[in-house]
Amino acid sequence: MTAPATIEIKDEIATITMDDGKANAINPPMLEALNACLDQAEKEAKALIITGREGRFSGGFDLKLMMSLPGEEVKALVDGGGKLAHRLYGFRMPVIAACNGHGVAMGCFILLSCDVRIGTAGAYKIGANETQINMVLPIFASELVKARVSKDYLTRSMVFGELFDPETAVKAGYLDQVVDAGALMATAQGYAEGLKPLCSPSLTGNKRLLREETLATIAASLPD
Repeated sequence: MTAPATIEIKDEIATITMDDGKANAINPPMLEALNACLDQAEKEAKALIITGREGRFSGGFDLKLMMSLPGEEVKALVDGGGKLAHRLYGFRMPVIAACNGHGVAMGCFILLSCDVRIGTAGAYKIGANETQINMVLPIFASELVKARVSKDYLTRSMVFGELFDPETAVKAGYLDQVVDAGALMATAQGYAEGLKPLCSPSLTGNKRLLREETLATIAASLPD
């Protein structure tokens, strides 16, 4: 069985591709695969690109699975997503998201955890829709939204659960740039090439200084 996330490393740039053949739902197999890819990237790369499949970056947590699980297993899954976001937000190298399409709920929290976020133009939705599906954001998610979403869009994002098209997602702070689909990976690669010389303890240290309050709050909310 093919892993739902795979890694390719070339010229010290790691590219992690999420592709479960569907919505790139975040579930235990996806989390296990992503963390294994991150382990390899930490050892062998100096810049990281995270991308999805055509039309889908990630649709968020696997809600169908969550509805079938007991409460403690749901919490474990959400905590696993929080640990992934925390790991990415303080990752030791530049992290570039190449968002191929929809990035909803946990999908948008992965975007918010990356240093540079490139989106694909099109009829896609990006954002945290938890209010619309009758859920309260976990602490890691609310902290990332508060840290990275524009103040003018905080209520629309966190309270109303509004989803945005890619261009509005730039204004809101979920993305930094929108390009045509054919230019997505080349643009992400260009950022990775330009930023990989900065991979050093000073980059890691300054990244963590900038984000120390958010990282500490997220860490305190998660089990060891």
